[in-house]
Amino acid sequence: MASFKLTWLRESAAPGRGVRLRIVLVLLGLGVIAALVLGLWKGPRLAKDALTGAAFGARIACSCRFVEGRTLDQCKSDFEPGMSMVMLSADEGAKSVTARVPLIAAQTATFRPGEGCVLEKWEQ
Repeated sequence: MASFKLTWLRESAAPGRGVRLRIVLVLLGLGVIAALVLGLWKGPRLAKDALTGAAFGARIACSCRFVEGRTLDQCKSDFEPGMSMVMLSADEGAKSVTARVPLIAAQTATFRPGEGCVLEKWEQ
């Protein structure tokens, strides 16, 4: 079995810590490249899914809070599996709930008497 030698990593490095540092830097660089490729590949889909999840969360939590009168913590139990990243905040004065997927999407639903909770217009 042929052995793979990382001679290019050792050429100018002192033995020991310098080699390990270069290996860590190479692996870190590969991780960054992989994250960028994954972001370009899955990013648009992730953004749409996050907006959909935020809209669902805002609408369900608004109805739960202002129609049923429950707390936001109780309303989170109504969420579908996989919605743990959705964060909720309520504006009691405006009778609205905003749901956010951090750094990706946010959506607000407002309670209107006679209509229930209505989402704000989507902006894409």
